[in-house]
Amino acid sequence: MGGPTANNSDKRIGVILGDGIGHEIVPATQRVVTAAVTAAGGADVDWVTLPLGLDAIDSHGTPLPDSTLAALAELDAWILGPHDSAAYPEPFRGQLTPGGVIRKEFDLFANIRPARSLEGVASMVPDMDLVIVRENTEGLYADRNMFAGSGEFMPTPDVALAVGVVTRRACERIAHTAFALARTRRRHVTIVHKANVLSLTTGLFRDVCRDVGERHYPDVQIDDQHVDAMTAHLVRRGRDFDVVVAENMFGDILSDLTGELSGSLGTAPSINSSDTQVMAQAAHGAAPDIAGHNRANPTALMLSAAMMLDLLGERRADRHLVGAATRIRDAVRSTIASGVATSDLGGLASTSEFTETVLARTLRR
Repeated sequence: MGGPTANNSDKRIGVILGDGIGHEIVPATQRVVTAAVTAAGGADVDWVTLPLGLDAIDSHGTPLPDSTLAALAELDAWILGPHDSAAYPEPFRGQLTPGGVIRKEFDLFANIRPARSLEGVASMVPDMDLVIVRENTEGLYADRNMFAGSGEFMPTPDVALAVGVVTRRACERIAHTAFALARTRRRHVTIVHKANVLSLTTGLFRDVCRDVGERHYPDVQIDDQHVDAMTAHLVRRGRDFDVVVAENMFGDILSDLTGELSGSLGTAPSINSSDTQVMAQAAHGAAPDIAGHNRANPTALMLSAAMMLDLLGERRADRHLVGAATRIRDAVRSTIASGVATSDLGGLASTSEFTETVLARTLRR
C-alpha cells in the first residue's frame, strides 16, 4: 500500500509514542526534529499524533486502531516508538506486532540500519562505518511471508514447520536500494546468503543481487559471504565493509551484531522505507524496566529521525529537511563526544539533560 504524492511544503509527520520508554524518547526526538527543521529554515512541522500499543488497547480496544492505519496512509513519514507486545493482554500478545503490521500494510520493504562508531562510546570496532540493508517483507520470517495466515504451522502437536519465501521482485528492489546507497558511500556491496545449504532460496537472493549490481552498477565492487562466516568477519574486520545486503532474518541478526560492535544498540538508528513512505524506528526495544525513570537513551531514535528527514528531503528536493538531518546528526554526535551521555553509555545525564544539550547544539550552527 503506497502513500500519497506530497508537495514540498507538506511538513506533516506522524508521531507514535508506543510503549515503555517510547513515552520519553519519542517526545525528546520530536522536540529535536522541530528545532532542527526550524533552524534549517524550513516550515513548521505539523505533528500528527496517533495511538498505538497499551494506550490504544485502553482507548480503542486494540493495539493498532484502524484510524491509525488510515492516518498513516495519508502521510509520507512518521516516527514509531518502541512497543512492548509481550506485555499486551491476549489475544493481542500472540498476534503480529503493531510494527510488523505497519511494515506489511505499507510495504516498507527496505530496513536500513547503519552501524557507525561514535566518539565517546566504547566500541569493539572503533572505526566501523557500515550499513545493513535488510529485505523487510519475506525471507525466513514467517509473519511476513503470507497474504493470509502465518508462515509457521504445526501439522501435528510434535512437528512445527516454517516457510521461507524469496521472490525475484523483492530481491531486485532491495538490491537496487543497496547499490544506490553504496554509490553515495564507498562503492562496495557485500551480499550475505547461505547458498551452500539453502541453495534455492538464498541462492536466488545472492544471484539476483549480483545480477542487479553487475548490470546496473558497474562502478560498485561486489562480493558475497555466507552468513555464518560474515559474523566472524564483522567481529574480526568490521571496518572493511561498506554496504551489506541481506534477507530478512540474516539482516536482523547481523544488524544487532553490528550495532553492538560499533558501540551499542542504544546508538543504532534504523528506518523502514517503501518507494513513497518512510518510518523512523530505533532497533532497540521498549525497556519497560527503566520506563518513567528519565534514564532512557534517545540517541538511536534521534538518529533514526535524521535518516527519515534525509530520505524525505531527497525525495522532495527539500534542502531544509536535509539540512535539519545534518544538524541532528552533528548535535547528537558532538553531545556524546563532549561527555554528555546517558547511563547505558557510561554517562551521568538523564534523558531530559541529554535532550537539552542536543537541542542547544542543534540550534547553535
